[in-house]
Amino acid sequence: MNETPGNVRLIGGEMLLWSDADTAADWRGVGLELAGRLVPVGGRVLLAGPHPAGLVAVALERASHAAVVVRSYPDACALGERHRSLTVHCGRLRALTEEEPYDLVLALDGLGRTHSAEEPAPSWRESFEALARLVAPGGRLVLAVPNDLGIDRFVEARPPEREGSDGHWEPHGFDPTHPGGPAALDAALASAGLVAGGRYAAYPGRDAPRALLEHTLLAEELPEALTVPLAARGGDTMLVADPLRLARLAFRHGLGEHLAPLWVTVATRPAADAAADPLAGLLPAGLVEVGRVVHEVTATTTRRLPDGSPRPIPRGRVLEEVLVEACAREDVRAVRHLLARLADWVEEGGDAPADNLVWDGERFAAVTPLPAPVGPVTTQVVLCRILWRFAVRLLASGHHHPWPWPQSADQLALTLCGMAGRPCGEDELDRARKLDAELGEPAVPSGTAPAYRDLLSTRDRLADQLTAALARVARLETKLTYRERELVRARAKLRRTQRRAAAYRRTLGYRLSRRLARPRKVARRMLRLLSG
Repeated sequence: MNETPGNVRLIGGEMLLWSDADTAADWRGVGLELAGRLVPVGGRVLLAGPHPAGLVAVALERASHAAVVVRSYPDACALGERHRSLTVHCGRLRALTEEEPYDLVLALDGLGRTHSAEEPAPSWRESFEALARLVAPGGRLVLAVPNDLGIDRFVEARPPEREGSDGHWEPHGFDPTHPGGPAALDAALASAGLVAGGRYAAYPGRDAPRALLEHTLLAEELPEALTVPLAARGGDTMLVADPLRLARLAFRHGLGEHLAPLWVTVATRPAADAAADPLAGLLPAGLVEVGRVVHEVTATTTRRLPDGSPRPIPRGRVLEEVLVEACAREDVRAVRHLLARLADWVEEGGDAPADNLVWDGERFAAVTPLPAPVGPVTTQVVLCRILWRFAVRLLASGHHHPWPWPQSADQLALTLCGMAGRPCGEDELDRARKLDAELGEPAVPSGTAPAYRDLLSTRDRLADQLTAALARVARLETKLTYRERELVRARAKLRRTQRRAAAYRRTLGYRLSRRLARPRKVARRMLRLLSG
């Protein structure tokens, strides 16, 4: 970039050789849907911090004036070149003091990347007050706040300051002004003259939120089927627990909001002539993204956006958890009964993996419909694929099961097929693996860092191998001790034989025989020499 674009304004604290383009939160469907409902048509919109290109496009499409404030000079120039109608402020947030207030201020990346390395890092409260001053009377603020005690911190084995990416050049540390819960966040909004209109819990992680659930929705008893798309699949993280099971436990105990990785609050600054709630009818109860498709959810239904019809959320328990508990109790009879019912359901046309299937005690229901396979597939292959996927996840998560541990996932899948009363061969298993790869998301992500439970299972496996090696060494030591005793006896016998031989050589008869035998030997040698 040779010169600064005309729509880029330097406000102080610019980071000239820095870029936040690859470290911002990866908001996709749910972030775009929420922003699209809140962006005022013909209003003024400000995006504070790095945001995905889709959110910038939504702001430019609907607002009469759209602006961003970023600390990275290369990012500011790139935005200015890409969007000529966009006003780009480059520098730290607290330097943006002479701007006219905005009707909507978006900070979905939080406040951590709104200050510059050229100044001491401000506290969360100082950055928040600078942001809140930019909200006009009657305007709205959408702010994301990371939760230091979120469920992703329980799942991730590495400390947050060891994440190692360029965006973590300055560890967060302990900030007493950072909100420690929803009540503290509401208090901070009130101190800035803002009224909280909606507060969402974002799942499964702060880096890539795929679900937003309003706190009033979380106060109700939600079906377990809703927790399936809220659990992280691991990615390149080092996991210390099963995210799917941990998410279900958090919602079951009513801690879904308190343990959310990220809070997203929507607040308004009251206007003097406001007659009604400006957010009434705008905010959804919940948004969930599944397979690049956004669904609006309530406590009982889910609706595909933009024009899908409501679909009831199936009630019951996730089949994978029921099977895992039965395996932990070594209740082979219950496992056989469930698998037989599952085989009947598959033969009736059903298809869903155990981690995407709900069992209410009488019937099965898929949480999220699967895409249809490309070619014709037999029910035997479909069942084999479901059970192979469950076997892979069971072994990967390190749960106990009643079958021999040396079994691989393939062997365990064939065993489960036999227990379901539908024995499968290697050919069906091979086609089942290919079908699973064709349908999309793998049972366990490939190329991931080793999970902590994987390290424990590896340690147990090495401990078993060490025990077997020590037992073999003990057997070899016993055999070696026996052979050493035999060798000692053989040496003693040899010494006795040598002593008897020495005594025999000292006798008169032996000496005479040796002397009489010597001339004959000399004569035979001379005859051989003379004969040539």
